[in-house]
Amino acid sequence: MSAAETAVETIQREMTVFARRARASAGRMHPELSLVSYTLLGHLEESGGRRATDLAAHYALDKSTVSRQVAALERSGLIERRLDPEDHRVQVLDLTAAGREILAQVTRSRRAAFRERLADWPEEDLVRFAAYLERYNAGRTAAG
Repeated sequence: MSAAETAVETIQREMTVFARRARASAGRMHPELSLVSYTLLGHLEESGGRRATDLAAHYALDKSTVSRQVAALERSGLIERRLDPEDHRVQVLDLTAAGREILAQVTRSRRAAFRERLADWPEEDLVRFAAYLERYNAGRTAAG
């Protein structure tokens, strides 16, 4: 196996560990919020609201999967439906005040956890790592 092949295998393994850690930490940050819920809330906050079909398309998920997540977030009082100001026939999902507060709490906790985990990294390594992650995430998404 070449050095590049070994590196790709290591990256894949470590990204899997990272994803598992992210899922596990989401429950510790707030008991009501799964990683998927946190991600959806964050996307709705960034976008200023979206249709459920837009969320499904953005995350390449089945509409029924998004529908279940949305229903749970609505029951929890974290999101609400409102009429789209541009097309009153369409409903848009948006955060409630409670949703914004819980998202802010979880975001603060996650940032603190990242800062703690990366506290002893040199600034140059942090900058380089951030750039590599941006580059990776900007790439093609055939495999997710």
